Amino acid sequence: MVSSAAQDPQAYLAELPADRQQEIAAVRELILSHLPAGYVEAMRWGMLSYEIPLALYPNTYNGQPLNYIGLAAQKHKNSLYLMGVYADPAALQDLLDAYARSGLKADIGKSCLRFRRAQDLPQEKIGELIASVPPEKFITLYESSRQAAR
Repeated sequence: MVSSAAQDPQAYLAELPADRQQEIAAVRELILSHLPAGYVEAMRWGMLSYEIPLALYPNTYNGQPLNYIGLAAQKHKNSLYLMGVYADPAALQDLLDAYARSGLKADIGKSCLRFRRAQDLPQEKIGELIASVPPEKFITLYESSRQAAR
């Protein structure tokens, strides 16, 4: 799978092969158990999205809710998009250090962590990083990045 037409998270999980379903469900639970209040879970861009609703922050560059986290089963691996980490160099270094300490191999793209199994991720650190960015902080990171791009 690269993109899904599912309308809700349950439908997305149901359409995955059993092995992928188990791994995506485990990471979804990690996200939901650490997600600060104010974010909502949705289906967007063909994947699970954890975002700031337009009612809370409508001033986005593309008119879509501000995406904080994405989770998807891709063609060969699964992907966890951590925009709060991508937008904060100190958080990225913290994540890389957690990989090194755990002995896990970091498979990191521009804004995503690629993994086959949930155990391939430093889950404790990811949970901590997710919990550390309430919507107000993420909006500030987002606005700073937009100003720097001008």
